[in-house]
Amino acid sequence: MRMPNADVLVEDREKLINELISEIINKRIYPEDHYEITALLESMGWNDRRAVENFGVKDLFELSTELWNIIQKKISSTRITPIEKIDFKDDFIETMRSFLRGAIFAIPMGISVLAMLTLRFSLWSYEYLSLELATSIAIGTILSFMTVGGFTQAIARRGFSYIRQGYYTVARQLTFYFVKLGYIVCFITTGILLVANIFFSVFPTRMLIVIALYYIFLTAIWLSVTIMYILEREITFTGLLIAGIILVYIFFRVLNLNIIISQIIALFIISISGLVIVIYLFSEEERKLEKGIAPVMPRMSIVIYSILPYFTYGFLYFTFLFTDRVIAWSTNDTYMPYFIWFRGAYELGLDFALLTLIIPMGFNEVIVTKLMFDLDENLKSHSLYKTIEMNRKYLNTYIKRFVSAFLVSVISAFFIYWAVSFIDQMNLPQLRTGFLRDYTTRFVFIWALAAYSILSIALMNAVTLFSLSQPERVSHSVFYALIVNILVGFILSRWIYYSFAVFGLLSGSLVFVVQTSYHLVKVFKNLDYYLYAAS
Repeated sequence: MRMPNADVLVEDREKLINELISEIINKRIYPEDHYEITALLESMGWNDRRAVENFGVKDLFELSTELWNIIQKKISSTRITPIEKIDFKDDFIETMRSFLRGAIFAIPMGISVLAMLTLRFSLWSYEYLSLELATSIAIGTILSFMTVGGFTQAIARRGFSYIRQGYYTVARQLTFYFVKLGYIVCFITTGILLVANIFFSVFPTRMLIVIALYYIFLTAIWLSVTIMYILEREITFTGLLIAGIILVYIFFRVLNLNIIISQIIALFIISISGLVIVIYLFSEEERKLEKGIAPVMPRMSIVIYSILPYFTYGFLYFTFLFTDRVIAWSTNDTYMPYFIWFRGAYELGLDFALLTLIIPMGFNEVIVTKLMFDLDENLKSHSLYKTIEMNRKYLNTYIKRFVSAFLVSVISAFFIYWAVSFIDQMNLPQLRTGFLRDYTTRFVFIWALAAYSILSIALMNAVTLFSLSQPERVSHSVFYALIVNILVGFILSRWIYYSFAVFGLLSGSLVFVVQTSYHLVKVFKNLDYYLYAAS
């Protein structure tokens, strides 16, 4: 092995070696080999240049080999220490934090529904809109979710991983790179819509303008919301959406502006405010960091390759989520001035059913957080001779938690059905009631409750697979679910009635949960291998 640089003293080198070993062992008590140590060093910001300058070795692999040999000696002379038990109070606080983190991401849906019940409008909807305007806003909203779906997953996965390591500068650079790409895709899509409409005259100009404005501003808001989520500022983005509704109220009710103009102004203000807030939040986090080693920005080709499965999943998932709506609204069994025409009764049933996701999403966050924490501790300390026992243990744990999550979803669905039915029967002038008297709304509401309950389990599976670095399995699962959603929803809506498109959502959710469950069982049966791949 080469001698270190002249300015590197032997004592300093030994101290640095011990500090580096401590960091590695903190991440993985029993590394498999020197290649895993190399991967760990790279994740900590080390490269060949720094290895040569600090330790006088040829490259990072030579440093890893040296560390591997030292760690092997330490392992042979060190007894395994049991996993330290967490204090009950700390465990309870962390559990509640995880629950709120999961639930609060779904709470904006509840805020929007509550606003519609009381105010008759939200940030992007209004009870008394014409069908033409409702169709325009719906198209813009769906396009915004489909556009940002892949980018939100890319930001959440890659950006969040750097934030957890404390590398806020790199996280900011990568995050805003994807945000910029999101804006570019948004404007390109808008341009394509405008040009295509000139040649094919799909919609009148007045509709296309509304579609484009809602699409652009909602896309900007969703991108900002994603950044707030990875910075764990869920309360901030919830407050941002509430502020948007308040602005609409001021413009519409106080200043007596047109509802569309009021919403567009509010959307513009919130989209700009969201961008300013996330820039400020990132700056604040970076300012708190101690000055020291900062990892080099990875090559963008490598980043894009690594997040491509997550990007694909994000796009496919939001396409899956809105497919039944598009199929229902395009069913030509009534007056259809355009190829897609908003059906309020169908949308209302889905909106109320979405409330059933709030509690399961929080519960699922707790399940996955605890599971991955437990796995991480066992990954650090498990013996190679007990891998079969560990695999069996966590397969059984997964099955139990799957059943628990299913029961929570079912209970949540029954509770939402009871709550919505109770409110619907109340005779309060300040609340809209009587919506479940419409057969279509009630029909869609009941079956959508079942679909979203099942979907919540599939999402728990998906997050678990993501945590085990298996995004391709999730992407394949949601792809098959989307195909089933399209086929079942299209056939039933055309053969029977447009509201039967909801069975596409239900059958697709079943396929999604079955596929992800199959993949998780397969992973847990070989958990030691996949834990090594994810480490």
